[in-house]
Amino acid sequence: MGPIFCGVDIGASATKVVLLSGQGEIIGQSIKKTGVDLLSKAEQCLSEALMQANVKRGDLARIVGTGFGRNEVTFADDESTEIRCHGLGAYHYYPRKITVVDIGGEDNKVIRLDDKGGRLSFKMNRKCAAGTGAFIEETAGRMDVSLKDLDSLARKADKPVKLSSFCTVFAKTELLRRTREGATLPNLVRGVLDSVVTRITEMGRFDGEVVMTGGVAAHVPVVADLLSERIGYPVNIPPNPQLIGALGAALVAGLDYRKGKESGNAY
Repeated sequence: MGPIFCGVDIGASATKVVLLSGQGEIIGQSIKKTGVDLLSKAEQCLSEALMQANVKRGDLARIVGTGFGRNEVTFADDESTEIRCHGLGAYHYYPRKITVVDIGGEDNKVIRLDDKGGRLSFKMNRKCAAGTGAFIEETAGRMDVSLKDLDSLARKADKPVKLSSFCTVFAKTELLRRTREGATLPNLVRGVLDSVVTRITEMGRFDGEVVMTGGVAAHVPVVADLLSERIGYPVNIPPNPQLIGALGAALVAGLDYRKGKESGNAY
């Protein structure tokens, strides 16, 4: 199997761990809700991934942390930015010119890569929760809809409502008004997801193929279809889209390990 590399991505909503073989194959993985004890959750995910891969922590050649809580991964050898890790993770599956759209729990990212995987530009939405996974969760709660039902409901819409407010707080009030006006649940859900797509398209131009990653892509894939309709060409969803950041961190670990070997520095 060769050296094994580990990526730990502590996001606002979920913590993810990926174990990567020297051949670039995922041999272990874990996803859990982040909670408030970031280190403990990272340790839990790592233990689960190690058990799945049937390896021990001592077998790991290098560990890299990423995500908003990357500084809390005290057992990691190094850390890397979310932008770099999501770019590398997406390019691993789509090694060509791409635009990566990551819809996370608390922020959105649009990352443009050239055909060699080099970063051309990136933008992040950090002003508020509008258009993020948190926005979807909050509005789903207002509509009394479980996250697992959002996708199927949105696909049944025939007259999607148009939300005039992207603010999570004001959107709740608007949804209530639309309900009193007689809007059906599928049309309300579709309106919420359409507003998420609008926020994404406002973040900048897309070059090459578009790859959508993150928890929203994993659990509400209709958002990728809606974005595809908006931009006029298909949007790709990689395998295990919620793991892309952790995969990228594991890839960074592998790159650093090999550079260390080439320079004669043993990790």
